[in-house]
Parts: sequence; C-alpha cells; structure tokens
Amino acid sequence: MSCDVVCQVAAAELALQEFYRCLKPGGTIVLTMPAYQWMYSYHDRATGNLRRYTSGEVNALLREAGFAVTPIDVGDDLAAVIRALSEPRPDVVFNALHGRFGEDGCVQGVLDWLGLPYTHSGLRASAMAMDKAAAKAIFRAAGLPVADDRVVTRAALEAADPLPRPFVVKPVNEGSSVGVTILHEGDNRRAAIARGWTHGDAIMVESFIPGRELTVGVMGDRALAVTDILADAGQFYDYESKYASGGSRHILPARMAPESYAQAMDIALRAHQALGCRGASRADLRYDDTQGEPGRLVLLEVNTQPGLTPTSLLPEQAAHCGMSFPALCAWMVEQAHHGA
Repeated sequence: MSCDVVCQVAAAELALQEFYRCLKPGGTIVLTMPAYQWMYSYHDRATGNLRRYTSGEVNALLREAGFAVTPIDVGDDLAAVIRALSEPRPDVVFNALHGRFGEDGCVQGVLDWLGLPYTHSGLRASAMAMDKAAAKAIFRAAGLPVADDRVVTRAALEAADPLPRPFVVKPVNEGSSVGVTILHEGDNRRAAIARGWTHGDAIMVESFIPGRELTVGVMGDRALAVTDILADAGQFYDYESKYASGGSRHILPARMAPESYAQAMDIALRAHQALGCRGASRADLRYDDTQGEPGRLVLLEVNTQPGLTPTSLLPEQAAHCGMSFPALCAWMVEQAHHGA
C-alpha cells in the first residue's frame, strides 16, 4: 500500500516502474493520491507533495508502468465501493484519512461491516472523539481537566456572548482547527461569525485558556512525550500554523516543570483510555503557566487520526523514543483489527 507517496516523487513514472519490479507475481498494490491539481495549496507544500492527480492520470501512469489497473471511484454509491473493496480482499486497511467520514466513525463502520482489520480507533471511539461535546462529557466523567464550554445555536451566538471573554468559537465536529476563532475584549466579529457560520447548526463556545499549546502522543498503553508547539503563522495553532511551511516550531521534549510534564503524559493516556481508543492517538492540551511554574493543564481534545508524515507530531515523538517512521507504521499495521 502506498499512501500519498508517489505525489512526493519528481519522476512518478520511475517510482511506479520500481513498484512493479518489486511486486510479486499476482500481487496487488493499493495506491492513494491527493486529487486535482487545482486544489494544490500550502498544505501540499508543507507535507512535501509536488503535485496532485486526476484518477485518469494515475491510471495512465500505472498502466504505463505495467500494472493491470482496477479503478475504484468513491462516490455516493456506497454499495459499489463495498463491492470494489471486497475483491480482492485486503489483509489490512491502513486508514490515513482525515476529517469527516475518515475519522468520525463512518469509514470505520463500513470496514467493521466488511470484517476488514484497520488501523487506529474503532467506530465508537472515532465518533465520540470527533464530537467535541460528547468527548468533553466523557473527559469530565473521567475526572480530566477541561475548559468551560457552551454549545449554542447561530442565533444565540449572534445575539450575545455565551461566556465571558476571551472565548473560543469552534465547530463541534471538525478537525485541523477549521473554523476556530478566538474572540477577545473589543473584538466585534461575533455576530458576523454567527451569520456566516457553515459548520452545522451547533457551535461550541469554550473559555480561552492562556499559555502554551502542548501535545502528547499515545501508542497503545504508553504516552510517548510532550511537545511544546510554537505557532509562528497565526495567533494560535490554527490551520495555517499546522500546514504552512514554517508555520510552527516544535520543542521536544517540552521545557516545563517535571511534575507538570508527568501530569500531561497521564492526562493523554487517561483520555485515550476514556474514549476507548486503540492504536495511536494524540491529545492536545493547553498549559497555563502565566502565573509561573507549575502551571495548569487543560485537555482540549483527542485526535484519533494523528498526522503521519515523517515530520508530523506523533512520528516525531516516536522517533524521540527510538522508533523509526517505518517501525511506527509497521506497529500500527500489527495492531489493526475491526470492531469496537
């Protein structure tokens, strides 16, 4: 399986010829590629993608390299997609999808129904982690520290401040900091944000926690390390800071009070367990050290599909612990199964 690799090679046709040479007779290669060159953006540049492709371009390259191609167009006809996935039946599905459908339990449900082992968390944990309100209810029940919040309608947000300022406005079920805005005293954008809201009927409003952005990777029953994220591109670790070239810097291990470092590791592991995650996850936290050390830790969310480029946060922490990127991917495949 090749997940967004050929798009990072200048001579894609030569890479595919080498794939064909190495493939055993009768073998199968599953290839995923970023679609449509018109969608090329700073996210592609930050992750090393040289270009995007149409399905026709990829099929032509594969046939030129000698492959017999069976294209699968993923559209609204779910039954057709299921039929295409059933023959030939893969041993393991490496789930490298992000956002809705890919990490909210939808594709996990399809794979469960097909009985196909897959990497990362199952349907239930994926759905709960993607729903920020549901996840926070679980975190509170587990005694984990979270920020005060309200889930409101667009009309309610347009009418008044749901919480004392500063507060954060965010979608209930999006990832990558899509749609996130921080409103401070004197900021008059609240009504305009509500009127232009495109992320569903429910809006989460959360107390803003000052201080630093931390993240902790978890593999199975082990928290890996604490990374301090310095956002250079934006006011916080927003979409541009995450994906723009030079948008953020990572300090690993984070420089903080030893007891707070240990507490961050414990919070991440307990959050992983409270949601019922499996495989790898990544917990995002705020660390309010504005009054000095030790500071106050607040759990923001758990990402059940953490980024998996070699320079992403989870692989970076795994490398810090002595595990190479290929070894991390192999571990994920070994942990794959279906069901809750």
